[in-house]
Amino acid sequence: MLLPKAIRVFLLAFALFAGGLPAALGQRATLGSASAPGAIRSIGPIRMTVDDMDRSLDFYTRILTFQKISDSEFAGERVEHLFGVFGARVRIVRLKLGQESIELVQFIAPRGRAIPFDSRSNDLWFQHIAIIVSDMDSAYQVLRKNKVESASSEPQRLPDWNKNAGGIKAFYFKDPDEHPVEILWFPAGKGDPKWHQPGQRLFLGIDHTAIAVSDTEASIRFYRDLLGLQVAGESENYGTEQEHLNNVFGAHLRITALRAADGPGIELLEYLSPRDGRSFPSDEHANDLVHRETVLLTEDADASASKLTAAKIKFVSSGVVESLNEEFHLRKAFLVRDPDGHPIEIAMP
Repeated sequence: MLLPKAIRVFLLAFALFAGGLPAALGQRATLGSASAPGAIRSIGPIRMTVDDMDRSLDFYTRILTFQKISDSEFAGERVEHLFGVFGARVRIVRLKLGQESIELVQFIAPRGRAIPFDSRSNDLWFQHIAIIVSDMDSAYQVLRKNKVESASSEPQRLPDWNKNAGGIKAFYFKDPDEHPVEILWFPAGKGDPKWHQPGQRLFLGIDHTAIAVSDTEASIRFYRDLLGLQVAGESENYGTEQEHLNNVFGAHLRITALRAADGPGIELLEYLSPRDGRSFPSDEHANDLVHRETVLLTEDADASASKLTAAKIKFVSSGVVESLNEEFHLRKAFLVRDPDGHPIEIAMP
């Protein structure tokens, strides 16, 4: 007997939810050693350009309880060549939440453009970080109390009959520069065991960063075949929860989780419908607020650069920038773009 559409939607229980969770609903995949030259060994931090550093620091430290680790200002040729912005002077602040970190970058000069005011989750410049919380209701009230801009209509909960993901809750909101952020809550028995340790804070750490992509297979060739990340899980998500989470009517997503041996995951969000998301701006620069970078660490930046050059991957940096110890505590680094334009920094600590 053919079941009604609404029931069929629910019975196609997705292994991932909330705009992307890692394989096995937060469990880290068991990965082999990334032994190929230039392979990625760790993901993170996630770096984002902000307009007003003090305003962003207040948001991330006071509301989301990140801890400030470092705060420095840089300029000069190495900074210009890395970011591809002539005359760049930047203030970079590293923040930590649990075991994961982000970096906020303010271009003191030259200033860039704001994020398009009508951005949607299926536009290809979409990228968020997913923060795990110990209590969704309390976290949501903190956001409401602080008048944080909502992106979802309210926290979404997966029904209990879904044995793989029942009870998981998720919510989207925005930071002061309109960067989307997600909070996730795992019930007992789901997610990485570290999210269930006793005596933890409300905001626990970063599980993954999610990016909108136009072609999952093309993105997998970039992240897996060229960079050595591992596919940790796949799913198709749709239904009323997904629509209200992403605030996109008719949202139907193909979601692919990628992992390295360490750090948060990267999740590919391909909208199977609606397919009217806009392309990544071709004239985007690192000082524009739409700019977010995922930093990938490798033991051999030169080998990675050679492989990406041979594959005709677009570089943002002028090449491999060396002797970045003073500025970024890195020996070498460079920026490239993935198939949809998302900036990726390959760095050698």
